[in-house]
Amino acid sequence: MQPYTGFASVYDMFMDNVPYDEWTDYVVRLLKKYGVEKGIVLELGCGTGSMTERLSARGYDMIGIDSSEEMLSLAKDKSSGKENDILYLCQDMREFELYGTVAAVVSVCDSMNYILTEEDLLEVFRLVNNYLDPRGVFIFDLDTQYAYEEVLGDATIAENREEGSFIWENTYYKEERINEINLALFLPAEDSDYFSRQKKASGKPRKPNHFIKQEETHYRRAYSIDTIRRLLEEAGMEWVAVYATLTEEEPQEDTERVYIIAREKWQKNKRYLS
Repeated sequence: MQPYTGFASVYDMFMDNVPYDEWTDYVVRLLKKYGVEKGIVLELGCGTGSMTERLSARGYDMIGIDSSEEMLSLAKDKSSGKENDILYLCQDMREFELYGTVAAVVSVCDSMNYILTEEDLLEVFRLVNNYLDPRGVFIFDLDTQYAYEEVLGDATIAENREEGSFIWENTYYKEERINEINLALFLPAEDSDYFSRQKKASGKPRKPNHFIKQEETHYRRAYSIDTIRRLLEEAGMEWVAVYATLTEEEPQEDTERVYIIAREKWQKNKRYLS
């Protein structure tokens, strides 16, 4: 699971089409539906903190975990000067540690798809179960196999802006259920000698005509709903529901993203944290 590096600095700019407010309304509705009106909520794969900030504003005491120091640095900058007391931790979700239990764990923006093996995903689920309050709630989204195979497939996505550009090349390996992303970023070389000389000569900032190329490769895996249910139950959790994204309806064959809800299941021999 490779953390975002170069892309972190422009992640929010290129993700400004993500309906975070709508996602937040939906997650909060699910949290309340399943009994989490308040308390500590952990977000796994929090990235730059866009959802973490919004859930904090809705009254939850937030902890955000991500494996990218660059992404967390931006998240902390967003929280600077605010009285929200969000705790951000740079940890791998496959081996995260907390000081106590939480009322709920949430994860959005296909973070769980970045866990590439069933063994690792099972470990994530076991840790979630371990750190949830008794009957605590786990809510997370997943991109579906349909999304990777039929929608993204081998498609190339490109976007060109004055602030920067990217080329997003997808490859889908059907047998392994792996979506490979080759990402090329073209960012203004504002700190380069070339760009500095241009600004000095003109006496005022100019539109950049010199860019630095950065490349990253990411992998995501599609999991069947049956596999996710089996792994959750093997981790000791109780399966609750699966919904097509932003609804409370069952997913269809062409559903591109699902939300899954599970609960901590009280276990006689489980060691509960205090």
